[in-house]
Amino acid sequence: MIKPEIPAAAKNAIYQRRAVRSYLPQKLDAATIHTLLEAAVRAPTAIHEEPWTFVVIQDVGLLKRLSDRAKEFFVEEIHHQHLDRGGHALDRFKSPDFNIFYNASTLIVICGKPLGPFVVADCWLAAENLMLAACSMGLGTCVIGAAVSGLNSPEMKAELGIPAEVSAVAPIIVGVPSSETPLTSRKEPQILAWK
Repeated sequence: MIKPEIPAAAKNAIYQRRAVRSYLPQKLDAATIHTLLEAAVRAPTAIHEEPWTFVVIQDVGLLKRLSDRAKEFFVEEIHHQHLDRGGHALDRFKSPDFNIFYNASTLIVICGKPLGPFVVADCWLAAENLMLAACSMGLGTCVIGAAVSGLNSPEMKAELGIPAEVSAVAPIIVGVPSSETPLTSRKEPQILAWK
């Protein structure tokens, strides 16, 4: 049996995409961000709802304030859910020097309007499109899941202009990587059933 090949352009983006956590201070221009957002909205969407909206943050001072508040929310959430089992996993989140956004020049928050049960899935599909497009353009990305609770707090929503009924779903940092990020391995697909 001949194994089908994924076309080179698609395979390169899928296999080369990495979580980048070290960025140059170079700010992305508006045209680049619009290109990424145009790729994001080409994602599949249930019942053609297109529930996504976007917040783009490039102000360094605002990113620092958001980082500091998001770290507080994340540490509180971990303690509340008893997920910190006495290890040192949260130590860096408690450090005032740690930037949850890894000093990236741009944070794009994909938000979802309350349009049905598939909003979160649709937003994550848009996130993957955005990340693959960024990778193909030589940019780095990283999902910052630890920022979600903070971004959904009433005070952060107010500061960012996110309406109360809209939820921050996928915070993604984007920027120019400061160095090569090594590939990580993946496990083989675990097939539970093939009937």
